[in-house]
Amino acid sequence: MMLRSVQMKVMGLIIGIMLLLICIGLSIVLGYTDTSIKTAFEAFQAFNGSNEHIVIQNIRLPRAIIGAVVGICLGIAGAMMQALTKNPLASPDIIGVNAGASFFIVVAVMIFSVNSLQAFTWIAFVGAALTVVVVYFLGSIGKEGLTPIKLTLAGAAIAAFFSSLTQGLLAVDESSLDQVLFWLAGSVQGRKVEMLYGILPYIVPAIIVTFFIASKINILTIGEDVAKGLGQRTALVKIISGIIIAILAGGAVAVAGPISFVGIIVPHVVRAIVGQDYRWVFPYSAVAGGILILLADVAARYVIMPQEIPVGVMTAVIGTPFFIYMARKGAKAS
Repeated sequence: MMLRSVQMKVMGLIIGIMLLLICIGLSIVLGYTDTSIKTAFEAFQAFNGSNEHIVIQNIRLPRAIIGAVVGICLGIAGAMMQALTKNPLASPDIIGVNAGASFFIVVAVMIFSVNSLQAFTWIAFVGAALTVVVVYFLGSIGKEGLTPIKLTLAGAAIAAFFSSLTQGLLAVDESSLDQVLFWLAGSVQGRKVEMLYGILPYIVPAIIVTFFIASKINILTIGEDVAKGLGQRTALVKIISGIIIAILAGGAVAVAGPISFVGIIVPHVVRAIVGQDYRWVFPYSAVAGGILILLADVAARYVIMPQEIPVGVMTAVIGTPFFIYMARKGAKAS
C-alpha cells in the first residue's frame, strides 16, 4: 500500500480527479483531425461552424464524456465484483453481463430487425440486468445460499451459455453480424451523449449507494460469519451489491458494448495504492477506470491512423498480459 494516511489518500484522490479531467481534455483535443487546446476553447466560446469546431463539439466531447462514464462504471463494478466473490480475477464479464447483453442485441437484430443505436442501449441494459438476476438466482440455490464460489461458477456457466447462443445465431444469419459488429467490438466511437440520458438516473444513485455501503463491504470481505456476528444482514448487502453491479456494468455495456478487462485491472492497481479499505477502493476505482478508458481510446486513434480500432481491443491488449500475470501469481500462491 503506497498511501497510508487519510491525508495522503485524500490528496491522491484529488490528483486522480485532476488527471481524469486532463484525460478528458486530451480526448477532446487529440485525434486524426488536427486541433489544439486553443481550438477546443474557441469551439465552445466562439463556434464558427468550421470542421474542427464541429468535430470537437459533436464527436469528441460526447466521446470523452461517455468514455469517462463507462470507465467509472466498470471500475466500480469490477471492485464490487471482486469484493463480493473474493475472486481476484472476477469482473463483470465473469457473471455474464457482456454475454447476456450481446445475446439480447443479436436477438433484437435478427428477430425484431432493430437497428437503432438508441434501442441497442435499452436492450443491452435490460439484457445485462436480467443476466445478473439469473446468475444471482442460480448462485443462491442450495442450503448455503449465495456463496462466492457458486456465484462465480453460475456466472461462468451463464456467460458460456449466452456466448454459444450468440455465436450460433450469428452463424445462422451472417447478415446480422455486420449490423452488430461495431457494438460487439466495444467502442465509444460514434456514441451520442443522449444515450446516457436514459441510464444516468440509474447509474448516479447506484454510485452513491456504493459509497454508503463500502463499510459493510469491508466487514463482509472479512468473513460472512464475522459479518453476521456483528449484526450485518449479509443477504441484503449481497442483494444491494448485485443490483449495483447490474446497473453499473449493464449501463456501461449498454452504451459502449462489451469492453473487457477494465473491471479486472483497475481494482488491483487501486488496492496496491490505497489498500483493502473499500471506502477508498470504490472512489479510486471510479477515477482509475475513467482514466484507463480515456487513455486507451486516445491510443486507439493512433495505432492504424487514419483508421481507428475499438477501445475494447485496446483494453484487451493491455488486460490480457495483466490477466495472465495475476493468474500465474494466484497459481504460485496456491
